[in-house]
Amino acid sequence: MLDVAVIDEPSTAAVTLEPVRARLLHELAVPGSASSLAVKVGLTRQKVNYYLRDLEKHGLVELVEERRKGNMTERVMRATAGAYVISPSASGPVAPDPSRSPDRLSARWLLALAARLVQDVGALIGAGDEAGKRVATFAVDGEVRFANAADRAAFAQELSEAVAGLVAKYHDESAAGGRRHRLVAALHPSMDRAEEDRDGA
Repeated sequence: MLDVAVIDEPSTAAVTLEPVRARLLHELAVPGSASSLAVKVGLTRQKVNYYLRDLEKHGLVELVEERRKGNMTERVMRATAGAYVISPSASGPVAPDPSRSPDRLSARWLLALAARLVQDVGALIGAGDEAGKRVATFAVDGEVRFANAADRAAFAQELSEAVAGLVAKYHDESAAGGRRHRLVAALHPSMDRAEEDRDGA
């Protein structure tokens, strides 16, 4: 089972967004049969089997084993991944495109950049899996608490200058066999639910 799988087919994306199928995928983090799942989700075994066949057709669940129970064979299934990410490429022509209105201070542009990141990395993972190779990536994730908006602006300016300096230092347009890499640096307010609840109390 993969930790995360990327979905780029519209029909598969639609299947994962349907509530019952999504619940079954969640339950199948641990292998289960139609009978055991029927009890958990409150549906008949026949109905669960119908959903499982659909999920299997889209590559979202896989067969773990078959067990004989009386005069019938019970199929034990599991999800192919612990979590799924839907690539913006599944949206076709309405997928976000950061080149349409680049504005580094726009939250919507940041969202479009994040969508492109998901799409590109998802495609790289798929190509890497086919070639049996790992994708060379690097990520930094941190949190900073600013005293005021002026400090936030100063931080953003210093970060921009530092990144520009590193790019100028290491970028080599004429390097034979060199490969381009995309760098995205983002700054946005943290979504800390526990803190929000305290502040709103």
